[in-house]
Amino acid sequence: MKTLGRFFYQAYRLYYDGFRNMTLGKTLWAVILIKLVIIFAVLKLFFFPDFIRGKADKGQESEFVSTQILKQGVKE
Repeated sequence: MKTLGRFFYQAYRLYYDGFRNMTLGKTLWAVILIKLVIIFAVLKLFFFPDFIRGKADKGQESEFVSTQILKQGVKE
């Protein structure tokens, strides 16, 4: 167990030192993270609308989902 903890500590130090010494890389990582947040926010808003909130009564969401799943299974 002692060697496993040492391995994780060495891996942490490797990445910590690598990111600390980066100059251009920090900016690139920031741009990548900002783009990912924007992409997933747009996907969530436009492609995954909150269907259950519009169709089910408050507190009955799980029942709505189960009936919809059962209806889909019966159609086949």
